[in-house]
Amino acid sequence: MAGQYGAYQNEIYLQGLGEQVPPFTTDPTRFEAAAREKLDDGPYGYVAGGAGSGATMRANRAAFDGWRIVPRMLTDATQRDLATTVLGTELPSPVLLAPVGVQSIVHPDGELATARAAAALGVPMVLSTASSNTIEDVAAANGAGTRWFQLYWPNDNEVTISILQRAKAAGFSTLVLTLDTWTLAWRPNDLDQAYLPFIRGIGTAIPFSDPAFRAKLAKSPEEDPTSAILQWIPMFTGTDHHWDQLPFLREHWDGPIVLKGIQHVDDARRAAEAGMDGIVVSNHGGRQVDGAVAALDVLPEIAAAVGDRLDVLFDSGVRTGADVLKALALGAKAVLLGRPYVYGLALGGEDGVRHAVRGILADLDLTLGLSGNRTLADLSPDTLRRM
Repeated sequence: MAGQYGAYQNEIYLQGLGEQVPPFTTDPTRFEAAAREKLDDGPYGYVAGGAGSGATMRANRAAFDGWRIVPRMLTDATQRDLATTVLGTELPSPVLLAPVGVQSIVHPDGELATARAAAALGVPMVLSTASSNTIEDVAAANGAGTRWFQLYWPNDNEVTISILQRAKAAGFSTLVLTLDTWTLAWRPNDLDQAYLPFIRGIGTAIPFSDPAFRAKLAKSPEEDPTSAILQWIPMFTGTDHHWDQLPFLREHWDGPIVLKGIQHVDDARRAAEAGMDGIVVSNHGGRQVDGAVAALDVLPEIAAAVGDRLDVLFDSGVRTGADVLKALALGAKAVLLGRPYVYGLALGGEDGVRHAVRGILADLDLTLGLSGNRTLADLSPDTLRRM
């Protein structure tokens, strides 16, 4: 549909006739500063911070700035279509909401607000294992929406199986296994505040509500939260898994499996050889390895190597619709948004998430057309120029 998403700007301008301006900025590069004014130091630092000196975060943004769109004229781009197919499912746009844990630290409704906004927009959400809300409650909030489940792989098989069974029963269609965060990186923003949500019992709703996990406790999390926290933290952090363990997940999950955190082309090839359905080229938004390669810089090589065998998705450093277009042109089938929608959540709960995502989709839609492209299939590396 022509202007399906870009029409959001018309809505805003028409509201201006009644002296009504948007409740939040429409500039996604200003979301962080606006959210900073609302958040305490601990939650802000947790969301905005990265590993070490922040070099990887800066590299992610520099990589996007290093590519420039080359617009073409007179291409009959009035009618545009952002639809795509990811893992066999048709999606109205190439955008998903990335798994971000402990969302209640920025807004009381946390993942429930995100789930409602995602469903209203037709955008899939990926629920983090470190959610502030249970699998079942988020599924209920998401209703008929498309939802994926992200796993931080516990080192206890019974707990892993139980969590996967709950996610499947609650309508989560795809499993996203995060590979790059089996232990936390050195994160000065959090360390300077001595702030880690998990040891405060935030982001533990899924294990604390899990029957297999609860069966391992002498007392329930409600009776003895400290002991439950101390049991959970070493169960889902501190253990690096191996490629030869992936069949265990396939045995206990009958839907698509996506590996998140791929940054080396050989790992991408190994994921394809292991029969995975997709990968997310990602450096966790610069949160895990200081001085790592920008995710966008390795995307073209990885997409060329395995894009015909599995679906290549992308995250890390995405802030604008133009960023989404660049990632798609360089080989991604879809893009996961992270910090931008979380800042929207901080600014206005469900309404803030909707505003942030609608704005980025509108930007993508308009940029697609104004660069002379009608569908995502029109995009290729030739759409861009390396500066």
